[in-house]
Formats: sequence, structure tokens, C-alpha cells
Amino acid sequence: MCGITGIFDLKDERSIDRELLGRMTNVLSHRGPDDNGFYVDAGVGFGHRRLSIIDIATGQQPMATADGQLVVTYNGEIYNFMDVRTDLEGLGHQFHTHSDTEVILYAYREWGERCVERFNGMFAFALWDAPTRSVFLARDRLGIKPLCYAVTPNGYLLFASELKSLFLHPDLPREIQPQAVEDYFAYGYIPEPRTIVDHASKLSPGTTLLARRGQTVPEPKRYWNVSFEPQPADHSGALYEELTDRFRCAVRRRLISEVPLGAFLSGGVDSSAVVSMMAGLSKEPVNTCSISFGDPKYNESRFAELVAARYKTKHRVEQVDPDDFSLIDDLVALYDEPYADSSAIPTYRVCELARREVTVALSGDGGDESFAGYRRYRWHAYEERVRRVLPQWLRGPTFGLAGHIYPKLDWAPRVLRAKSTLQALARDTLEGYFNSVSILTDDLHRELFSDSFRERLQGYRALEVLEQHARDAGRVHPVSLAQYLDFKTYLPGDILTKVDRASMAHSLEVRVPILDHEFVEWVAGLPASIKLNGREGKHVFKKALEPYLPAEILYRPKMGFAVPLASWFRGPLAKRVRTTVLGERLMDAGVFNRTVLKRIVEQHQSGQREYSAPIWALLMFDGFLRHSEQF
Repeated sequence: MCGITGIFDLKDERSIDRELLGRMTNVLSHRGPDDNGFYVDAGVGFGHRRLSIIDIATGQQPMATADGQLVVTYNGEIYNFMDVRTDLEGLGHQFHTHSDTEVILYAYREWGERCVERFNGMFAFALWDAPTRSVFLARDRLGIKPLCYAVTPNGYLLFASELKSLFLHPDLPREIQPQAVEDYFAYGYIPEPRTIVDHASKLSPGTTLLARRGQTVPEPKRYWNVSFEPQPADHSGALYEELTDRFRCAVRRRLISEVPLGAFLSGGVDSSAVVSMMAGLSKEPVNTCSISFGDPKYNESRFAELVAARYKTKHRVEQVDPDDFSLIDDLVALYDEPYADSSAIPTYRVCELARREVTVALSGDGGDESFAGYRRYRWHAYEERVRRVLPQWLRGPTFGLAGHIYPKLDWAPRVLRAKSTLQALARDTLEGYFNSVSILTDDLHRELFSDSFRERLQGYRALEVLEQHARDAGRVHPVSLAQYLDFKTYLPGDILTKVDRASMAHSLEVRVPILDHEFVEWVAGLPASIKLNGREGKHVFKKALEPYLPAEILYRPKMGFAVPLASWFRGPLAKRVRTTVLGERLMDAGVFNRTVLKRIVEQHQSGQREYSAPIWALLMFDGFLRHSEQF
């Protein structure tokens, strides 16, 4: 993995500030501690921080073609680069290194913008095309590797792996984007392509951007999309064999490395599946690691040890302090913009543990999105059955009134906590799914913001993010629609962002075989009914894995990385919560209703209501405001 950044003069050939480019590059040193490099020419400058994984001896960047006409700075891995290289050699291109970086250069020379369609991997890169005076930006299909960009008022295109690099440029305006704040307090992250500031954007997964000198910057161009239209498939036992064969192939692609390699092993289905395939492909014992929690409600280490023992891995486990809240300030600096997934804490710790032994780790991320593993998919399918039976004119008023009257019983057994379900049934499909993923209830969302901030939103609602993506999904099964929406929002905006920043903080490369795009395309074409079978999510994946993993792993209740926020905010962090949430910084932002903030804190700390998610989001937003003062 690496960190990339650059400056491109859209107007002319003004000289590049080399000292500024150096600072923009070196602020990404955690992404690439092994080396740095620069390329500067008339009106263009590229910077690169390198984490050496493949072709350690000759893969330095930025890299140019032999004639110096094309230059690239690149973050990622192209797993099929040898196949692409063979094709290019057959077309007459000559190579001088053994790196995938050089393959990008000559692939672009041969196929232009469409070169990305040839790549299987995770990547973000910028390529300077001197003859056409243009810069080409590209991001991988699923958004595993990040890339953000901005256009300054005086005509410079900036790009970088992380926003912190862009923020160092003195001409980049820092105004907070109101729509991004609305999105953040709905989803807990800011979905692509927005960032927290007006003048910067994320390049969305599966898109490219070609900027030419003397022209305005166009809209990004999409080169890939996932389709959940069911495809013909053999649903006999042969389907399970084909699934494991395809999955094994995806894992095999990700085992190429010149540095120590291992895997995260949580004891869940997805990470255990990855380890089982690795063990069958490796001559040496697989390096695995996991973290444990003192609270048995959250502790999966026993299951991880079952898999480690079965496959005789070199397993390391380390217990995390259940009150490990010392990372709060570090997370703020790590993510650059408000980010409210508290599982970033254990993710940071497991990356820290892995890096002690390996430089590359495989993870099981993407299994829930691909195979319908989240509980919310099950509830969404149930709600859709009700919506199909009862028309909106009857369902809306009936369930809406019931949801309004029904008390909010956060303290009660789950069977009695029906308020949110009743409210969801009163909504249409997208509003219902939005309700299931939002970190705020409807009532709290209506009250949280100040009147002046609502005026700045001009009627914008975070629901519009899902509405926009739903238009591209086509007419698909309700569960497939939910999966599609997650592929476009939650997966890149939350899950992959979390893993990228946490791993790069420790200069650790994480590879994601379940998100091999060829595997994703094939799995997406399977019927929703064999992914979510009744109450069983990941049904087809689990059936295929039965020869490789015990039932105790495959069919136990899902746990995940949980953090005891509720008890933190009533105990050791109670004072910090009151000081921060009711402090001047949040009030001076002009965003919030102080009366509502006070009620949130008091009701949570008294045990009357459960507000840990919005409180965590407020703490992270306050941290962003504090941290942004440094730029």
C-alpha cells in the first residue's frame, strides 16, 4: 500500500511549489514508510509514499515510461498484472521492471481510459499524460482504496489518498458542507462522492476522471457497476463446488507477496472462510491473529481458536481492554472528517497486532453485503412482504399512528421494542430501509439541528443518497436492492474506509478476497432466496463451506466488533460527554439545538433512553472541528 498526492495546473504551466508538495506527500508517511518519491514538471507535481510489497527492488514511484511521456503515482495491487503484461508484450510493449505499476503505464498507453477494465485489484492512481497535457484519476470498482480530489478557486486540481493531504494546500477553501453534515448524522459517515468540505470530493468506486489543461473538470465517468439481476445457475450441489472454486481463486490471487503475509481471524464465517482457503493453498502455516474481549457477549476468540486449531495456523490472540477509549482522539486525526463507527477502535487494535508479524493481511470484509448477512436484510424482507399486502393509503396512517403512540422502550426486551418496526411499516421501501440504517430516530433527527442550519440545508434530506442509487439498481428483489444500496454507501463509506485508515495507520496492507470483482459479479447474479433463506443469511455461502468449517462456526448467531459505548457514557466518560456535547465548540458551529443536546445527555446518563450512537457521533464531530483547526 502507499500514499499518493499531487497538484495539476488546469490553466497554464505555473511552477509547482515543491516544498508544499513535499508536505502534502509526507503527511501520508504512515501509508508508506519505506520510501518517498516526487515528479515535478511544468504545471504538474506528483508525490508518493511507498509501502514495499511487490518488486521491492525496482518498483519505486512515481514511475515513468521509458520515453518519459507517461508518469503514474499509484496505491494498491493489480492481482492479474502478469496476465495483462503478457497481453501488452504481445502487442509490442517492453517492460523494465517486474512491478504492476509499470503495467498500468503501458495499459493506459494501449487502451487509454478503458485500461481500468483490464485490471483485477484494489487501486487508486493518478497518471500524467504529457502529450495531451492531462491527468487521469482512477479508483477500483468496489472502493477498497481511497482517492479524493478538489479544484481550488485559482485553478489547481489536487488529489490525494486522504483529505489531510489536501487540507495542507493553502488555496483549498474549508467551508463545511451542510449536506455532508446531514448525511453524517444519518449514516454515521459521509457517503461518496461528498466530503465534509464544499470544495473536495471523493472519487466514487468504479469511476475515473480525466482532467485536461485548459478545460473545466468534467464529471467522473463510471466504468463498472454491480448488477443483481438473477443469472441462470445450477442450484444442485454443483453450485456449492463452483462457489468454493471461485472463492478459492479470489484468495489465491491475493497471496502474491514479497513480504510476510497473514489473515485476520475473528471466528466469524467470513474471516474463517478466508483462512480455510488460505490454508489449502499455502505450504506453510498461515499467520492469523485476533483480539478478544473480556465481556463474553462480544468475545469471539474461542471460535477463532477452533478454526486456528483445525488449520494449524500460527495464531496470535490479544485481549483488548474493555474500556479502551484512549483512541478517541487518535481516530479523529485518522479519518480526517466525521466518522462515527465505534468498531474502528477494535479494528485499529487488530491491525496493530497483525503488523507485529506481517505486512499484508487478508480480511473477510464484504461477506455480509455479498451474501445478505446483515440482520437488517431479514427485517427489510419482512417489511416488504407487509408493504406488498397493504396499500400505502392504509398502511401509512395505521402504522404511522401506532408507531407514534407506542412508547420508546430502549430498556425493554427486544420483543417489546416495536416502535421502530411500526414506524418502518408506515414508510415506503426506501424510507423504510433508510430508517434501518440511520443512527438517529425520526423524532431526534427532526429536533437535533438548529433552525438556522435547517435553512442552510434548503430541504435536503440524507434519504436522497439512497434515492439516487436506487434509480440505478433496476427492478430487483427487495433484498437485492438493499444489498445494492450497501455496495454504494455503507461498504465503501464505512467498512472499507474503516479498514483502510486503521490498517494504514500501522503501514499494514489489507486485501479483501470476497470483494474480488469477478466473484462479486457472479455472487450478485445468484437469486436472493438462496442468500437469505428464511431467517438464515449467507445461506448459500454457509452450505458451500460446510466441508471446510464446523457448524459451530457457520450457524451460530452473528456477533461483530462491538464497543460498550452505553456504559462508557454513563461511567468513565460521563464527564467528558457532558463537557463536549454541551460545550462551546458544538454550540458555536451553529448546527445544533442546545436544548435537544442537553436532553440527549441527561436521558442517556440517567438510563431513561439509549442514545449512545448519536452521542458518539457528536463526540466525533466535535473532534473533527477541533482537529480541523490545525489545518
